Amino acid sequence: MKTSEIKELSTKELKERIDSEKELLVRMRLNHAVSPLDNPMKIRDSRKNVARMQTELVLRLSTENTKK
Repeated sequence: MKTSEIKELSTKELKERIDSEKELLVRMRLNHAVSPLDNPMKIRDSRKNVARMQTELVLRLSTENTKK
């Protein structure tokens, strides 16, 4: 997921996406531990997507707090 796509999401959608992506990441890690994935780079990509989304969420929350 690109940064531009993340910025288009609402805060609620962003939180939901983070939760679902984290669940997917845990599932992929467990599957990889049992039997190797075809493409283990998907784990890395998923982890980076979570980080991008969390960064955007923190930025939004910090700007909301400064506006008050």
